[in-house]
Amino acid sequence: MRLTAQRDPLLDGLQTAARALSTRTTLPSLGGIMLVAENGKAVARATDSELAVTVDLDAEVDGDGQLLLPGRLLADIARSLPQGTVTIDERRDEHDVEITAGTARFHLRLLDAEDFPRLPELGSESITMAAPALAETVDRVARAASRDEVRPILTGIMVSVEESTLTMVATDSYRLSVKRTELDEGMAQPFEANVPARAMRELSRIIAQNSVEQVEIAMPGNQIVFVAGNVTLSSRLIDGQFPNYRQLLPDAFDHDVRLPRGELLDVTRRIRYLAQRNAPLKMAFAEGEVTVAAETPEIGDAAESMPCAFEGEAMEIAFNPQFFIEGIESVETEEVVLRLTSPLRPGLLQPAGSEDFSYLVMPIRLNV
Repeated sequence: MRLTAQRDPLLDGLQTAARALSTRTTLPSLGGIMLVAENGKAVARATDSELAVTVDLDAEVDGDGQLLLPGRLLADIARSLPQGTVTIDERRDEHDVEITAGTARFHLRLLDAEDFPRLPELGSESITMAAPALAETVDRVARAASRDEVRPILTGIMVSVEESTLTMVATDSYRLSVKRTELDEGMAQPFEANVPARAMRELSRIIAQNSVEQVEIAMPGNQIVFVAGNVTLSSRLIDGQFPNYRQLLPDAFDHDVRLPRGELLDVTRRIRYLAQRNAPLKMAFAEGEVTVAAETPEIGDAAESMPCAFEGEAMEIAFNPQFFIEGIESVETEEVVLRLTSPLRPGLLQPAGSEDFSYLVMPIRLNV
């Protein structure tokens, strides 16, 4: 088989597929990109056995077949090639391929394709969703997902659709992020799945990179499949019961403090420089103002005040600086509402005038 393509679109396709390559496997096939030619069309495939990516390639095809090549090396070679036409030509007798571009010529040995996993397909039962709404929802909640594989259930994003409401939830047990998005069209069938956050981040990146308008979604068995433009992304679902997030969100708070998002973000980012070595970000609320402070012994301290409509008895509460700042960053309105009850109860960040996004963050106990 032979593939002929222009260097830039070929490189884009290989780089997208390469994001699914395994870096921790003893199986050589999981470090490879599979080039498949069939019925005049070509695709590039890669998987780490959990996440899989298939990219439709803009290439001329001569002959059917499949070639498994060292993935990262193939992408690196494509990146190094001069602009213009690239040819990938199978040499069966030598059990390799010849890659040519201009006067550049490479020979790459083939990997054993027999061990390459069979990837799930979309199938006949699927739903269609607006891609921008899906990506925007992912971007708001993904950072709250855990990266600790000790509790795999928390490394996912719970994705559910009921009628015209898309809900995504993520938590690492220290914070909880919930985003509800109204879709232009309702779904005929509701669904719910705990999808690895890594897969959802990749999907969001693909949507943004390719300006995708619609995404098709199917759940064959214990897999979920997304088709976004010329890219098909599939992932294993996470088994187990996701926490009941509704029970974690308090019904009421004693204080609703409205703050300008931009100013609050600037202040907390400045003060966090002195919140090193696990030092907390402290917020002292008094009548009409809040003081944001941090102190790291043997390094120094910092404090800055800003006006706010706080009433009642003074209160000081502390948060993990990174978690708190990421919560502010996830709010997109000009004002953010910080809802509080006591120094030992979680705080809730929400957009002013809307409850479609909630970011619950646990406080850090202060030594008094």
